[in-house]
Amino acid sequence: MVIERPYLLFLGDAKDALAAKTGQGIVDWRPDAVVGQLRLPGCGADLRVAELSVREAAALGAKTLVIGAVNPGGVLPAAWLTPIIEAVRAGLDVASGLHTRLTSLRDVSDAAKRCGRRLIDVRQPVGSFHTASGRKRTGQRLLTVGTDCAVGKKYAALAIERELRRRGVCADFRASGQTGILIAGSGIAIDAVVADFAAGAAEALSPDNAADHWDVVEGQGSLFHPSFAGVSLALLHGTQPDAFVVCHEPTRQTMRNVETPIASIEDVIEHTVALGRLTNADIRCVGIALNTALLSSVHAADAIAETRRTFGLPACDPLRDGVADIVDALLA
Repeated sequence: MVIERPYLLFLGDAKDALAAKTGQGIVDWRPDAVVGQLRLPGCGADLRVAELSVREAAALGAKTLVIGAVNPGGVLPAAWLTPIIEAVRAGLDVASGLHTRLTSLRDVSDAAKRCGRRLIDVRQPVGSFHTASGRKRTGQRLLTVGTDCAVGKKYAALAIERELRRRGVCADFRASGQTGILIAGSGIAIDAVVADFAAGAAEALSPDNAADHWDVVEGQGSLFHPSFAGVSLALLHGTQPDAFVVCHEPTRQTMRNVETPIASIEDVIEHTVALGRLTNADIRCVGIALNTALLSSVHAADAIAETRRTFGLPACDPLRDGVADIVDALLA
């Protein structure tokens, strides 16, 4: 799945900044891919980029209208249809990570067919995948794993890719979820792949590459989460990571949306190594990324220092501190 850049980010009538987190993620990590934003009256979110109409964005070279807002249930409101159809008629593709498929909307689909434009539902994988082979591939890979879902695996991976590139190392962020795909412009929504082919899809996501090239793969779920352990294991086996980073939110007591106690960092390291050796005998942990958004700066620093002492590994909050120490360990 490849999405043409640059983007016009459509926020619709998103009620607040959190509802526009997809658009914000693209602005944060791929600002060069954005020409501006399009908002409807009453929109409570602002990405602080140029305010453009569809035709203004098209004149500036925009290739894709990206739905940058989310809402409960992932539905696409009727009020959004007119600007989406306008974008198609102006020559833009449309990409969405919502549950409502663009291709299921008759007026949008008809307009796209007439205008020869693509409708890209990033939750729907493109093409088919083989079952995993376990064959060792060239190049190097890092996977972010978690003590839970929604602990910062995507942002940690993006921060590591950015730091590697800053140092002149060949690296690519490999997206495995819908928001990551919209940020990267390509990827595979691994949780939408039929279970038997998920590890094979992970192999396709991180193919053979140059010996000094790093694929930094966005993790999903947690090996310990009763809802998502299957997709986490498929990513682990399919990506064959040489290195992994554990992501953890230190204030959380139970896993998201279930009553299961949150996994410990120690258990995640132990089990990731044990299970990862099936496809890469040399797998190693190179650091721990803490999501300290709910902690004060003092408490965050204490938590990071304690984690570093306990595990003898680099520890940081990628957004507060950067990931230089982790990349040092990765390249050592």
